[in-house]
Amino acid sequence: MLFQISLIIFSFIFMEIVAFLSHKYIMHGFLWNWHKDHHQSVRKRFYRNDLFVLLFASPAILVMLVSQIFPQMKNLIFVGIGITLYGFVYSLVHEVLIHRRFGSSPSFRNSYLRAILKAHLVHHRSRDKDADGPFGLLIVSPKYFKKQS
Repeated sequence: MLFQISLIIFSFIFMEIVAFLSHKYIMHGFLWNWHKDHHQSVRKRFYRNDLFVLLFASPAILVMLVSQIFPQMKNLIFVGIGITLYGFVYSLVHEVLIHRRFGSSPSFRNSYLRAILKAHLVHHRSRDKDADGPFGLLIVSPKYFKKQS
């Protein structure tokens, strides 16, 4: 059981690295056409950027499917669970708390959540493909904690 829990935790943490690299090199790279409406100030119900949910859910679905088809790879289900949990947390933080896509969100009294918000807003200052600033979401540079007032 400890091994399976470790797979979930490792997969969850690894997904932050994948998210950073995907955001920087895919979303701000060859799939910028999908992502650019996310950097525009126009508020819509659906964005082309929302297609990434389908793209990034694919690895979780694939490893869970493989774990069910091949009994010798049954522990892959826990990798899929870790990926899915990361996607859920990412969506909750990014869509609900930061961008308030589903109405209002709770205030950011927690210093960690405020640091995530500040880092994300720094990234969003740029409206073009060559944006700089943080590309990750859950791992935040200490400098964003220092900027708290």
